[in-house]
Amino acid sequence: MKAFASILIPILLALGRLHAAASAPAIETKNKSFFEFEVTSRNPFWPISWVPTARVTGTRAEHDAGGTDIPVTAFTVTSITLDGGTRFAIINGRIMEEGQQFGLQLGTHTYQITLKSIQDGRVVLERRRSQEIVVPLRCI
Repeated sequence: MKAFASILIPILLALGRLHAAASAPAIETKNKSFFEFEVTSRNPFWPISWVPTARVTGTRAEHDAGGTDIPVTAFTVTSITLDGGTRFAIINGRIMEEGQQFGLQLGTHTYQITLKSIQDGRVVLERRRSQEIVVPLRCI
């Protein structure tokens, strides 16, 4: 009888809790908070008074403004890896390899850039086969 009671009492307590949880009303919030981040607005995680100099876009460039040269200061090379046959560089915060194309947006213009070669201490970028930009590795 004691064994039966020791099994029955916990089962009844568990069923009582399940019944109480099922009958509890759901909590509804009156004011749901939300956050909308516009593409043109400033990133809230950037340090105060920091302004980016150039932005690398992940998609193909929509247009390439001809004639004007891109300054070397538009690019920041922070790391270069030369390992056997593979070469990687971090340019403007993105990992790139030789031959990779990317879009660079400066102001209202988008430029199509190709990473021509990665060398020890510098990278060579090419724009439309007309401008070659040599960017040195930035030492911190």
